[in-house]
Amino acid sequence: MSTDTSIQVQLVRHFDTPAERVFDAWVDAKLLGQWMFGPRVRTEQVLHLHVDARVGGTFSFLVRRGETDIDHIGTYLEVDRPRRLVFTWAIREDVMTEEDISRVSLDFRPQGTGCELTLTHVMSSKWAEYADRTQAGWATMLTALTRALVPQESHHG
Repeated sequence: MSTDTSIQVQLVRHFDTPAERVFDAWVDAKLLGQWMFGPRVRTEQVLHLHVDARVGGTFSFLVRRGETDIDHIGTYLEVDRPRRLVFTWAIREDVMTEEDISRVSLDFRPQGTGCELTLTHVMSSKWAEYADRTQAGWATMLTALTRALVPQESHHG
């Protein structure tokens, strides 16, 4: 058993969208392709987004960046719509030990007509040097999520 302490990255973001819609954006493959992965977020091609959003269900988000295929995989540990979503997070190609699997918790708190999302990513201290990059990555995705949730009809101004 490793005595490693884990490290934690946390982001809090407010959305002007009800918690249900923000929650669904994390478990609906079509929505995930609009903000978490794909050309709108970074230079990559989505090969597949498979989601089985129930406790014990898994996901696989396979993207191609340049010549490299990267498969983001995980298992859903808690699915409590629209309050809480917890899943493991790993890159299939990197998983050698338990330490290569991190855990992401999403807590949704209603706020007026919108909600506040607290994202907590806990990983082994062996990945400590990636903490800033992990935080930056989630920040980029949450900004893209904010954009993806803006109702399209509001552009008629």
